Amino acid sequence: MSGESGGEGGEREHRPSPIDVHVGSRVRLRRTLLGMSQEKLGEALGLTFQQIQKYERGVNRIGASRLFDLARVLDVPIGFFFDDMPGETPPPLAHTTRSRLPGMAEAQDGFEDDLHRRETLELVRAYYRISDPAVRKRIFELIKSLAPVE
Repeated sequence: MSGESGGEGGEREHRPSPIDVHVGSRVRLRRTLLGMSQEKLGEALGLTFQQIQKYERGVNRIGASRLFDLARVLDVPIGFFFDDMPGETPPPLAHTTRSRLPGMAEAQDGFEDDLHRRETLELVRAYYRISDPAVRKRIFELIKSLAPVE
């Protein structure tokens, strides 16, 4: 183990932060939507696929410069990694575990199951192949209108 305490390259002795897990899941989401392997992403960033795995699981925290590089390689704004954040986030510098965020573990597990469904990936890929933004927006609004209200 490294002597770092939760830094970008150091191993962490406690459970990953829910925020690190969320950001990592967003990296995985975008990489998967692009049809990119962990190896290819690692090559583009000068990392091993094992390092990418640790980032995606939230085991290793992603530093600001690495997040900037990921946004560039994955062709998304940096804010993408924080989209759909759970409503309840821990206070700054708090050492919070998943179990202290109600519903976080269950929601994450369900999301991961849906994410890996081939149908979901095909739908999202097809959606992004629609070149006309107005048509894309109308399709999006149609899908939202068909889904049950939360």
